[in-house]
Amino acid sequence: MLIVLDTNVLVSGLLRPDNAPGRIVDLVIANSIQLAYDDRIMTEYEDVLTRAPFSFPRRQVSALLDHIRLNGTPVSAIPLPITVIPDPSHLPFAEVAVAAGADIIVTGNKAHFAFVGALGISTLSPSAFMKQLQK
Repeated sequence: MLIVLDTNVLVSGLLRPDNAPGRIVDLVIANSIQLAYDDRIMTEYEDVLTRAPFSFPRRQVSALLDHIRLNGTPVSAIPLPITVIPDPSHLPFAEVAVAAGADIIVTGNKAHFAFVGALGISTLSPSAFMKQLQK
């Protein structure tokens, strides 16, 4: 399954490995699900994971990002003709999802991605995503 993973899910998964986001991170590491990404997403992952208050160990962050690069799907996304969205910083995630033909964007902020339904992309919370996988 090819998904786009919002940064907030990645952070939550690393902070609390026992919750749904943590299980998603485990699935990524086990190559049970594959992430679509581009340079903008990888830069955001690195920026957020290495900044306070998280400040995950640099080696852990590098290993995770290297794993995503080696096992994920790199995408050259084209700009989408969208001008009004709740948070423009989420546009790269939508662009990658469309370009990759991703099944789902998994996010803790579904309201920020309400616009992707018109593009044929589903959004699910981490818990809903895990329930869907279990079916």
